[in-house]
Amino acid sequence: MRPRVLAARVRPVLLLVGVLLVLAGVAGLPAGQLIGVAVLMVFVVLDRVAPPPAPATVVEPPVRGPWRALNSPATRVPSHGTHGLGQTHAIDLLLDPTDGSRPRFGSGPQWRAAAEYPAFGRPVHAPLTGTVVRAHDRRRDHRARSGWLSLAYLLLAEGFVRQVAGTRWMVGNHVVVEAPDGTCAVLAHLRRGSLRVRPGDRVTAGQQVAECGNSGNSSEPHLHVQLTDSARLAGSCGRPITVRGGAPDGSDGLPGDDELLGTDAPRVM
Repeated sequence: MRPRVLAARVRPVLLLVGVLLVLAGVAGLPAGQLIGVAVLMVFVVLDRVAPPPAPATVVEPPVRGPWRALNSPATRVPSHGTHGLGQTHAIDLLLDPTDGSRPRFGSGPQWRAAAEYPAFGRPVHAPLTGTVVRAHDRRRDHRARSGWLSLAYLLLAEGFVRQVAGTRWMVGNHVVVEAPDGTCAVLAHLRRGSLRVRPGDRVTAGQQVAECGNSGNSSEPHLHVQLTDSARLAGSCGRPITVRGGAPDGSDGLPGDDELLGTDAPRVM
C-alpha cells in the first residue's frame, strides 16, 4: 500500500485511540494522557498528508439552479482544511436565489429552522453513473447555525464531538455512488426521509437520489459533494473533480468561492 494511502487509512484509528487514551488518563490510567496526546499529535501530522495524485473525474452537476460554490478546491487544497474523510477536493454548494430569500448570516436568531432556507428540500442528483454502495437516512435535520455564537459552538465543540463519533455524525444523511472504475461520489447533509435509493441500486448520472437537508456537521442547508477512492469515507483518499460544462473561463471546471451555478449550464464543483 502506498504511504499516502496508508496515512489516510490509519487516520481515523489514531483519532479514536488518542481520545480514548486521554479520557483513560483523566480517569486515572498512568501515562494515559501523555500517550494519548502523542497519538493525537501523530494524527494531526497525518491529517496534513495529501492523497496520491489522480486525474480529475468529469461528473454531471448534482443540483440545478442558482447555487453557489463555497470552500472550492480552486481556492485552496484541501478545500475544507483537512484531508480527512476524503475531503481534499470537496465542495459545498448552497442555494442563493437573487430574490434574497436565503437568510443572511447574523441577520436573525442564532438558530434558524432548516426549512427557512431555500436549499432545504431541493432535488439532489447523482453526479455519475454507478451503483449505490452506501445510503444513510436516519439523522435528523437540525437547526441552522445562523449567528456567530451558534457557529462558534459548531466549530469548537459540536464539530469535534461529531468527528470523534464517526462518519455518519459528520456527513449526516448521505449517498455514495461507486462508478465502474472504483471512483466514489459522495453526496452529504441530505434531508432525512428523502433518499430515493438504497445500497445495490443502479443509478444514472442526473437521476434524482435525494433532497438537500441539514443533517450532520452542517451550519445551514447545503449540499456537500466529493469524490473518493473508497466508499469507506473514514479512511478514504479524496480525488479531483470537474463538472461537465467547464469553468467560466474555460479552464478546469473549478471556479473560485462564491461562483454562481447557472440554471442551464452548471459550471462549478
